Amino acid sequence: MVTTVALGLALATAPAAAQAQDAPNTNAPVKVTLTVQGPDGLLFKGKIKTKGHDVTTASGGTHRCDGTNGGAHPTAVPTPTAALDDAARKRHFTWDGAWYASFDDYSVDTIKNVDGAGVAYWNISVNGTSTPVGGCQFKLNAGDKVAFTWTAF
Repeated sequence: MVTTVALGLALATAPAAAQAQDAPNTNAPVKVTLTVQGPDGLLFKGKIKTKGHDVTTASGGTHRCDGTNGGAHPTAVPTPTAALDDAARKRHFTWDGAWYASFDDYSVDTIKNVDGAGVAYWNISVNGTSTPVGGCQFKLNAGDKVAFTWTAF
């Protein structure tokens, strides 16, 4: 009994260092390479520092684009559409997309005034593989290669 009480007192007075460490920042900025390939060639290629954030488009309005969309991740993370948005703001080009509440994500419809015009769409891929979820739901890591490619139906 004395041993149990002593152990209980020792645990109750243990230093704060024994507490769990803070969770890492899952939305820390990452540097990725972004490529935008249109029907007639390269529209943009460059390294972009990005993290998940609210995005505003003319057609879709303002919505979060931080990986928490659709419950994809429990905390904010960098995403492909956020990277496109950062590149557009930093490199002075436009993009637009409709917001679909049912998907909790944007459809990228136009980049640098190039749209699908009903015959194509902007495919999103990371490291050469099409994303299985929307561009506001897919988590990017430092060094990823992100591509938005005009793709005919």
